[in-house]
Amino acid sequence: MSYTIALGTVGGGLWVGYNGGEKWRQIQGPMDPESNVRAIAGDPRDPQHLIASVDGDGIYESFDGGSHWQHAASLADRPIWSLSFDPHDPQRIYAGTRPGVFVSDDAGASFSEMVTTISDRCPIGVPRTTNVLVDPNDSDTVYASVEVDGLHRSRDRGATWESFGDLGPSEFYNDVHGFALRSRDNETELLITSPFGLGRSQDDGKTWNWHEFQPLEGSKLEYAYSRCVRTPWEDDTVIVCVGDFIPGRIGAIEVSRDGGKSFDRAQLPENPKATMYWIATHEELPGVAMATSVYGQIYISEDYCGSWQKLDRELGEIRASVLVPTQ
Repeated sequence: MSYTIALGTVGGGLWVGYNGGEKWRQIQGPMDPESNVRAIAGDPRDPQHLIASVDGDGIYESFDGGSHWQHAASLADRPIWSLSFDPHDPQRIYAGTRPGVFVSDDAGASFSEMVTTISDRCPIGVPRTTNVLVDPNDSDTVYASVEVDGLHRSRDRGATWESFGDLGPSEFYNDVHGFALRSRDNETELLITSPFGLGRSQDDGKTWNWHEFQPLEGSKLEYAYSRCVRTPWEDDTVIVCVGDFIPGRIGAIEVSRDGGKSFDRAQLPENPKATMYWIATHEELPGVAMATSVYGQIYISEDYCGSWQKLDRELGEIRASVLVPTQ
């Protein structure tokens, strides 16, 4: 199977790897090649349509799988930490910012700030919206996860919002890094990650069951520090990126085959030299998962996380990635 990789970095702009990462090219224009690209998203209706954020500039888009880009919208006053398409509405795009959430109703040509329950201050300064996700089974329900301000939800496409409140016994359980939904038997399970591990809720966020990952060798923390979470296929696979801290000096990939009840640490060909940070999958690439470390190492599995290979190419500080099926 053939696919293209698009990676966003801090200080190194946007990179595209062709034929599964065999050949790489840095995008030199129109965006600054030394920019911060913290978020990339793929259009669920058109795999060749991508959007990416650039700090201090706005949003760019590509219609050929990442080879060529054009400026789409100005959003210069807020760093953008997450981007997502509404799977129910081709005109609607969300941008999770620092702080808050912006929305576009004209396919990304312009954005307006939403009035949410997200605070403008948190224990580490300004909250960052790490994920904005529309429920694939309910067009009215939108979620936003935030560092360090927990989980928020709208039941009316963003007109009004509510906070889930405290997600654990201390305030940094609300330091939500990853967020995913898992739908089984007409029920939706919520999955979040924090510095303490993976939280799962089967009662609409009223209670959370936390799974703590074993610390990595040499770590001073009691548990592994958790980042991205994905439930990519129509089975019980859950993938979580972990490490010793952020940016960290060692990372790992945790894989569950039973919906998150138990995990095994993936056997990687080489230990990551930083916390594993992001996971990219695509519904047209069943069994393919790409995981990246903060400091530029790239691991790919093409057999449903049974085995992993490390790409020779290493980049700078990777913050976001997408997989694009080759036409």
